[in-house]
Order: sequence, then structure tokens, then C-alpha cells
Amino acid sequence: MTEKIRAEKTRAGVTGWPVAHSRSPLVHGHWLKKHGIDGSYEKIAVAPEDAVAFYGNFAASGLKGCNVTIPHKETAAAACDVLDEAAEKMGAANTLWLDEGGRLCGANTDGIGFLGNLDQMAPAWDDRHDCAIVLGAGGAARAIVWALCSRKFTSVHIFNRTFEKASEIADQFGLSVYAHSWDKLGTFLGKADLLVNTTSLGMTGKAPLDLDLADLPKEALVTDIVYVPLTTDLLKQAAERGNRTVDGMGMLLHQAVPGFEKWFGVRPEVDEELRRLVLDDLEQTS
Repeated sequence: MTEKIRAEKTRAGVTGWPVAHSRSPLVHGHWLKKHGIDGSYEKIAVAPEDAVAFYGNFAASGLKGCNVTIPHKETAAAACDVLDEAAEKMGAANTLWLDEGGRLCGANTDGIGFLGNLDQMAPAWDDRHDCAIVLGAGGAARAIVWALCSRKFTSVHIFNRTFEKASEIADQFGLSVYAHSWDKLGTFLGKADLLVNTTSLGMTGKAPLDLDLADLPKEALVTDIVYVPLTTDLLKQAAERGNRTVDGMGMLLHQAVPGFEKWFGVRPEVDEELRRLVLDDLEQTS
């Protein structure tokens, strides 16, 4: 059994509006128990009208740090004294902590979570890095484009039904990132080394992602950040034609690792035990 870590009880949590649906307490609670840490991880609802004051005076919360979910990621980033490269680039932070000097520090770990998931589930996936296709242009897409640029993809192509939103991300990230309207997708599928769905299409209760993969190279990796259902129609279709696939569960788990390490001083592992724990919870609540 892991020796119990003796330390003053550290509090962390997930903040947002709403937070009742968050599975972050399940993840961090598992790690706290596994490592014998006398700490807590709570759900903390922060109403939109209170967000500026809450993050602006974060030290008064009694928390060592927190995760930030919608709709407060931009507000949290603006309140930080220090931001990591990803959070600064995106203007949004999902992980906060107070350093030893009392400064509020912020990071955006969505891109790290995306990369950690693929590294674990599809080793050497980025050996082929000429062309990536990203579907959608929301906050998750922005984080994933940042991640793909950090892995030196030659070109990243963003497809979105609203071209202007895709164009905003492309303009932000520079010459290797290109924006396209959705109807141009068929022209590029045949060149893809990686296909990523960042939209909610295909999620339980949402419209399906109607996509013909006939031209997609068999060597391309296909991944979907949706994890309810775990195997989306996109992943099912890709697997049936012989493409490697990675589901979205690991991104949720890996993005939590840096925060836990900052707050509790231990770097946790994403393993099958944790993955099974969250999957069982999803099955019970679906």
C-alpha cells in the first residue's frame, strides 16, 4: 500500500457553470485515494455574474488550484498573473494554481490531453505528419491545432460550416494552418494522415456526423473527441475500413494530469483502471 503523504489538506476543484455533470471529481478522487493524499477535489459552481470577482481574487477561495470549464476559461485566463504558452496563445485557461509567491498561474491542457491520448493509444501516430484534417472550429479545435503545430505537422486544414470561425484560428496559427468551408472537405480527405472530429456531431443526443470516408487513406489515423458514445459512428466506419482509431476518453483523462501534479505534488498515471472507472460511471448514468 502506498505510504500516506503527510501534508496539510489541499483543496482543489472544478469551477464553471454548471458543474454538476463534471466527471473530474471522479478522476481526481481516484488519484487522491491511489496515492494516499489527504486532499479534496470539489465541484464549485461559479455563476457568470460572479466569475470576474471569483478568479480575480482566487486566493480568497481557499483552493490551491482548480479546473475551469465553460463558460469561464477566458475570464480565468484574464485573471492570471502567469500563463503557459498554450493558454496565452488561446486566451483561455482550464487549469489554475497558486505558486509559492501567491501568483495565479494558468495553463490550457486540452492540447496536452489530446497528444497524451494519441501517444498512449496509437504509438508513433505522428510519424506521418504531412496533413491533418480538423473538423470544427470551437475551443477544442483551437487547442488541437496548437497541439498539431507543436508536433510539426506540415499542414493543418480546418473545416467548419461557418468559414469565418475556421479562418480566425488559421490566421492565429500562421502559414501551416488553412481554413476551409465544410463543402470542400472531400477535396482534402485523400491527403490526410490524421482526421480529427472536434464537433459535437455524433454525440448522444446530437445530429449525426454524415461523412463519407471512401477517399481517406487506409494509413490515416481517425480520432473523435466525443466519448459519449465511446465508439462513434465515425470511429466505427473508420475501423470497418481498416483505419486505426482512437476514442475521446483518453483526452479527458490526460488533460487532468498536469493540474493534479501542480496541486498535490504527484504526477498520476492514466491507466486502464481509471479508464474503466469513468466508463462504468458513464454507463450507469446514460
